[in-house]
Amino acid sequence: MIKYNPKTWFKHIVSLKHSDTFTKLWKELIAIGLLTLGIAYLEVTFVENTEPLNSLMQVYSLVGFALSLLLVFRTNTAYDRWWEGRKKWGELVNNSRNLSLKISTLAKHNDDRAYFRRMISNFAFAMKEHLREGVALDQLDLTAKELQEIESFDHKPNYILKGLYTRLEVLKQTGALSEQNYIVVDTNMKSFSDIIGACERIKNTPIPYSYSVFFKKFIFLYVTTLPLAFVNSFGYYSSIVSIFVFYILVSMEILAEEIEDPFGTDDNDLPTDGLSEKIKSNIHEILADD
Repeated sequence: MIKYNPKTWFKHIVSLKHSDTFTKLWKELIAIGLLTLGIAYLEVTFVENTEPLNSLMQVYSLVGFALSLLLVFRTNTAYDRWWEGRKKWGELVNNSRNLSLKISTLAKHNDDRAYFRRMISNFAFAMKEHLREGVALDQLDLTAKELQEIESFDHKPNYILKGLYTRLEVLKQTGALSEQNYIVVDTNMKSFSDIIGACERIKNTPIPYSYSVFFKKFIFLYVTTLPLAFVNSFGYYSSIVSIFVFYILVSMEILAEEIEDPFGTDDNDLPTDGLSEKIKSNIHEILADD
């Protein structure tokens, strides 16, 4: 995720970064420009009576209004997914701290504190990579036995949760943890499973395919036929109008597609790497050996 100062708006206008949609669309913009220029040429050269085409301006105004409503819905839906993902990671930060604070007062032995210190931090890193392309085991602080066991698990975060619950059960059986304290700690433990389940729902439930395809076709047909309505007023410059409209509409679609899966490594995705490091730092501070 790119960190920036939103008050320096002019700097962002003149700068071109890899995340800027213009750098991703310049080939398509050239293609649309040539296509609409060809349509304008055919209309100017071969259509003698262009009077009926003047009424198309009203049609395109109505269609443009409908397209803007779809665009608002598309953008809001994608941002809702991005923001929900951010809230879930905020919950993970808070619950990791809360669980660590409780464990720090209940677990008296350094071995127990060290185990929870490792595994709570491991859960954040495992969840981060699980929501991408797969968990990188070299990022986790595991013993040789744990490393061998986790390799047999498809869902790596579940292995870590299982280990945490197993350790809590041992503390309860040995009397180090009362039944009441176990229930209090279990509240935070359950939240880990709820959080990763919500994030998996966001990642694995994209916008319906038919809607996405329809929106792309709608934009393409709208932009490529714009010269039919604008040639009488702008001539060959209607191709420039088409390029401009295409850039705006497709840029919004690209941005929506990028932020609707907010757990990757794109410039506009959530800073899950930094959040994982923050969790690790907080946990190691709270559960430091006495």
